[in-house]
Amino acid sequence: MAYTDLFENDEMKLINLLPQDGEAYYHGKILDTGSADRYLAQCIRQLSWAHDRAFMFGKEIVTQRKVAWYADEPVSYTYSGYTRTALVWPDFLREIKQRVERSSGDSFNSCLCNFYSSGDEGMGWHSDGEKELVEEGAIGSLTLGSARRFSFKHKVTGERVSLSLEHGSLLIMKGSTQKNWLHSLPKTKKSTDPRVNLTFRQMRF
Repeated sequence: MAYTDLFENDEMKLINLLPQDGEAYYHGKILDTGSADRYLAQCIRQLSWAHDRAFMFGKEIVTQRKVAWYADEPVSYTYSGYTRTALVWPDFLREIKQRVERSSGDSFNSCLCNFYSSGDEGMGWHSDGEKELVEEGAIGSLTLGSARRFSFKHKVTGERVSLSLEHGSLLIMKGSTQKNWLHSLPKTKKSTDPRVNLTFRQMRF
């Protein structure tokens, strides 16, 4: 099984990280440290966090991580068998969205926010293929807080690509990525600091 590790690469250019069947672009840090620190504090204090819930094998599972969802309209969004209703954008989150849009050249109308209190919390292998998402639309993932390892795995070949998502950095996934690749945020004992991940999305309203 092929394996590519970009975890130690600090000079990565804006190229497609995936060797086939998808597009993923790491923009690096799009926020200066002061702005990233301020946004992290605002997210932790002001977003309406709640433990995520999912239905698996007929049972409701409550996750360690917390989530919040915001959008241009109060629409409903279903994943893992659980339906959520979007909240109105707070001004600072809309400001972050605009900065992500300027950096990526993509437009977004919603944001699923994830809060990991430490490296003990993560996400297993999954893809974002919910029917409410625009097919092959862009997903912008902005990291605030602790740097964490992020991995892709091809659904057929098992080939993997990994990189470190730094404080204030942006990763864009688009095209057929969700169809052909899984991604995960592995747990780690190396980090005890919190991480907020803002995933800006293109929804069908």
